[in-house]
Amino acid sequence: MKLSTKGRYGLRALIDLAVYSENETVSIASIASRQNISESYLEQLIAKLRKAGLVTSVRGAGGGYKLARPAQEISVGDVLRALEGNLDPVECPGLKEESSCDGSEFCVTKYVWQQINDSINQTVDRISLDRLVEESRNVGNKGGSAVSSCCTN
Repeated sequence: MKLSTKGRYGLRALIDLAVYSENETVSIASIASRQNISESYLEQLIAKLRKAGLVTSVRGAGGGYKLARPAQEISVGDVLRALEGNLDPVECPGLKEESSCDGSEFCVTKYVWQQINDSINQTVDRISLDRLVEESRNVGNKGGSAVSSCCTN
């Protein structure tokens, strides 16, 4: 499974938003500057995150974006699914209730595909945004950037 820049940049942007929006809204320009992401691309990502109910916008002077719910209620899985769609790396028709796979009832490998899919989904669902905010602050206390901008490719 390989995540696109949508997932990677979007997660970084949401961590940034969680870190900086505790007391006020955050502008796309400020996130883009801190995360080295183009504003136009970030606008597209924020639109998807807004549609998924993960961020809200505030209009007017002092407007910007903030999390739609507390960071501990937003998982990495929520963010990645909003931006990437289904995270299952294996699309096996034998895994669906109404299987269109002729050999589904005798297929042994579908067990492997199900375990891989479940493991990925459980992992990203266990990690909450507040945990990443905490990690970000730990890195910041060590002299690093508050939100990592590694993995930019």
